[in-house]
Amino acid sequence: MNKLKVIGVSALCGSLAAISAQAGEMTVAGGATASYMTKDNAVTGQPLGMATNLTFTGTGELDNGNTFQVDIAHDDQNTWSAADISLDVAGIGTFTFDQGGGTGLDRLDDKMPTAWEESYDGGQGSNIVTVTGAGGGTDIEWTLDSGMLPDGMSAYISYAPEADGAKVNDKATGGTDNGVGFGYDVVIEHSGLADGLNVFAGYSNIESDFGNDQEQYAVGLTYAVGSITMGAQYSEDSLGRVGTDYYENFAYGISFQVNDDLSLSYGAHKSEKGMGGGDTAVELETTSLQLAYTYGGATIKVAKSDVENAQYSTAAKNDYDVNLVALSLAF
Repeated sequence: MNKLKVIGVSALCGSLAAISAQAGEMTVAGGATASYMTKDNAVTGQPLGMATNLTFTGTGELDNGNTFQVDIAHDDQNTWSAADISLDVAGIGTFTFDQGGGTGLDRLDDKMPTAWEESYDGGQGSNIVTVTGAGGGTDIEWTLDSGMLPDGMSAYISYAPEADGAKVNDKATGGTDNGVGFGYDVVIEHSGLADGLNVFAGYSNIESDFGNDQEQYAVGLTYAVGSITMGAQYSEDSLGRVGTDYYENFAYGISFQVNDDLSLSYGAHKSEKGMGGGDTAVELETTSLQLAYTYGGATIKVAKSDVENAQYSTAAKNDYDVNLVALSLAF
């Protein structure tokens, strides 16, 4: 039955991709993943899982030659998970209205090389907190045109009038006061300093009613030589509020592209949560050894991960191992 469902969706995608309006066209891509996961020293329950995703992309061109694009994602049993509208203005850059995260400082939450997922995102359920900035919710981002910058440099500026992460429909407002006001992010990446080297840095400031403004920043690098890529990064989230003072994170990783189809990686992400004026701190750590093998439109993925102090708790039940095998199909 699963096979019939995939065939049906593929046929639907083929039909939708053929539809083209005068102002542009719409294409569809997607996939499905089936997984088997167990947890050592923790309750596993049902080990079988499944996820499907569809991404609709609409493109068009204005009379003056500027292009626009709309992306809508449907992931993991969500009727709608993310969307953005972007306008590319020649000589100035791209302006993106985003409602899914991944813009601004959120793009630097963990940029370490990996064969599959971030070292904390292989089913661990660690609840690790990384930097997101104003770009982690609804925001407007300006990607500067490459002609305005040195070769190899990219720059992004994001702004959110209410940086609380809410997603609001048109002709509506958030309607609640979550104790935060406007926020902005500035992110720079540079891959032109040396062959194989990419450096990045970002800063975020979010107005807060809890005391001091929330400040976040991240800095790091990746370096590729031959089939090996390695990297390290540091980030900090100073919340400026009573209860939790900060999250201080350090991540590193290394990946090895064995051939065109097979890749391996090892990564770790440490996160320290400071509480009560800095008198108490708990360090959460995740590590993950991963493998990914691609055969045509199918990919087999394996992850062996370890979690210490999940949810920033030192209780014995929050130290466990995770074993995950998944099969992903793309169309």
